[in-house]
Amino acid sequence: MTKKCIIIGASHAAAQLAPSLRQEGWDGDIIVIGDEPYLPYHRPPLSKTFLAGDKTAESLAIRPAAFYKKNNIQFLQGRVSSINRDQQTLTLSDGQELGYDKLALCMGSRVRKIPLPGGELDGVHYLRDIAYAEGIKKHVKKDKHVVIIGGGYIGLETAAALKNQGMNVVVLEMAQRILQRVTAPELSEFYTRIHTEEGVNIHTGISVTGIAGETHTEKVICADGTEFPADLVVIGVGILPNTELAEECGIEVKNGIIVDEFCRTNDSDIVAAGDCTNHFNKIYDRRIRLESVPNANDQGKTAAASICGLSKEYKSLPWFWSDQYNLKLQIAGLSQGYDQVIIRGDKRTDRSFAAFYFKGGQMISAECVNRPQEFMLSKKIIADKLAINPDRLADESIAIKELLQFSLQH
Repeated sequence: MTKKCIIIGASHAAAQLAPSLRQEGWDGDIIVIGDEPYLPYHRPPLSKTFLAGDKTAESLAIRPAAFYKKNNIQFLQGRVSSINRDQQTLTLSDGQELGYDKLALCMGSRVRKIPLPGGELDGVHYLRDIAYAEGIKKHVKKDKHVVIIGGGYIGLETAAALKNQGMNVVVLEMAQRILQRVTAPELSEFYTRIHTEEGVNIHTGISVTGIAGETHTEKVICADGTEFPADLVVIGVGILPNTELAEECGIEVKNGIIVDEFCRTNDSDIVAAGDCTNHFNKIYDRRIRLESVPNANDQGKTAAASICGLSKEYKSLPWFWSDQYNLKLQIAGLSQGYDQVIIRGDKRTDRSFAAFYFKGGQMISAECVNRPQEFMLSKKIIADKLAINPDRLADESIAIKELLQFSLQH
């Protein structure tokens, strides 16, 4: 009988895992179940070029329909309501039951919603998928007021996209600085300056208590009594991994679905990949859950190999990016726990610089704005644990190529 692999979630991880299965020799059925009426698509542009109107929903597709047809990869729109590991079946919300030989959990994550008075008003939106982004686009008009609740990457990317379209933009962040959860103060200070120069009004250490209006949002009200006019409200306060299905059927979950270095769960017939997973990272010697496209792609390849009985260890360096205005931020590694930071360039006046983070004399992370060479150098140094003199990094008279050669020799 033909074997069947079912992939739950039409995510970035799924878009990589499915074709990788074919490349690794899986000749059985492949069925991808997703709850959106789209093939897997690129999500990062939603808060950037898609919101700006430069991309259509169709243009976001990771791969064309013809590719999946050629590789005999089937798609089924629906929502899985339960998994029976003993019977190796899953049940959809419409009652349909499907059997599997191998199962891949690529369920990604969802927006974290907050119970705000007035949160149900027209004009109040979150941003995670195409439907959310389409809803926001309907309210984008020049000179209108938008309040963005949350100063993380999604909030700031949305602020840049809407400011570029002529809206009056206010960002409200409860923490003492923007990007506080995800980055060091150096980058927070830089982006506060950039957005302020672009005309975005940023308020930190401020708590939102409600949104007011009759049927449509009119203003956002804060705990200190401050009110901001709002024709549009976009809430971006983080995401939550979709782990409930896994937990309900006895798959081990702790801040994500627990997987080993081969993306295997505690069930030998079930793998997992992407935002919903928690893995042990050897570079940082601890368990982490990553919310990034590169992680989803790399884990998708590893999970596919495991399904096919092959061992391809996942040991990638975490990396991320963010596009705001004409700036491309590229981040290599994780900066938590650093004890020294080295700056290359002038982050106080320029729009291009790199910040290198060290712990015990070893580089552990780098944040590079419009500095692609520094980014590539950093990835190499961190992944291979190369030694480098921090003072040389700060000296812009020394070329990047020379810095790398020096590191490789020492």
